[in-house]
Amino acid sequence: MRRFFLSLIFGAVLGVGIGLMIGWVVAPVQVIDSPMSDLSRRYKDEYTVMVAIAFQVDGDLTAAVNRLKPLGEGSGQEFNVFTYVRDVTERYISAQGTGRESDIRSLVELSCAMAFCTEPMQRFLPPR
Repeated sequence: MRRFFLSLIFGAVLGVGIGLMIGWVVAPVQVIDSPMSDLSRRYKDEYTVMVAIAFQVDGDLTAAVNRLKPLGEGSGQEFNVFTYVRDVTERYISAQGTGRESDIRSLVELSCAMAFCTEPMQRFLPPR
């Protein structure tokens, strides 16, 4: 019985040692700083929703625009933050099953603050 436990402990120590050797020396993690423009559309949309929620809290349109600018840098084409937010908002409205209504309301508020308030967005505006 004693031999079994010694073998178990030796095997565990050996396994941990081999795992650390592989993880730190042989094949360590490589950190690659990819630009935000390389994100897939899903993650860009989620980030845009987070920026819209932050805009609802602080009301700072300049900060919201500056937070969204990196989504288009490095894409090789002209990136217009205002039309991008409008397009994301309309996409969320048209595919309402994928987005929560609170996310849509946040996006609509941001888009309307950017002076891009389209017809489909009207029903998500707060009553005046």
